[in-house]
Amino acid sequence: MRFLIIVMFLGFGFMVNAQGISFNGVTYEIKKDRVFKGDMDVTDTLSVEEKQQVMTAFDKKMLQVKEAEETQKRIEKAEKEQKNAEKDQKKAEKKQKKAEKELKQRQKAQSNFDKSVKNHKDAIKKYEKLKKKGKLSPQDEEKWLEKIGKHKDASEKTKKKI
Repeated sequence: MRFLIIVMFLGFGFMVNAQGISFNGVTYEIKKDRVFKGDMDVTDTLSVEEKQQVMTAFDKKMLQVKEAEETQKRIEKAEKEQKNAEKDQKKAEKKQKKAEKELKQRQKAQSNFDKSVKNHKDAIKKYEKLKKKGKLSPQDEEKWLEKIGKHKDASEKTKKKI
C-alpha cells in the first residue's frame, strides 16, 4: 500500500514537472516545440545539438512518466484482480460450507429414518412373538397396535424429510 502511494506521488510529481527539464545544470521548460529558460524563449539561441539534447532529455523524462503511469495502472489492476479473487474464494468457501451442512442434514435424516424403521420392525416382531405365545391381553394388544402405529407414522414422517 505504501508503495502504491509513493508511486502515485512520484507520478504526480513527474506530471507537474513534465515540461521542466534540467540539462547541464540549467532548467529549461518545453512548451510545444519551443524551449524556454525562465520566461525567455531560447529556442533560437540554442545550437541544433543542444536543442536536440534538451529534446532528447525531455523525451526520456516523458517516457519515464508514462512508464510510471503504466506501472501504477498495472499495480491497481493487479490489486483489483486480487480483491476479486479473494471475493470469489470467499464465495466458494461459503458455497462449500453450505453443501457440507446440507450433506450433514441429509445424513442425519437418513440415520433417523433408519432408526425409526428399525424400531417399527422390532415392535412388530415383539408383538408377533408375544401374540404367538399368547401373553397378550386385549388391553396389551391394543397398546402394542397403538405403539406399532406410532412407529409407522414416525418412519413415514422421517421418510418425507429425506
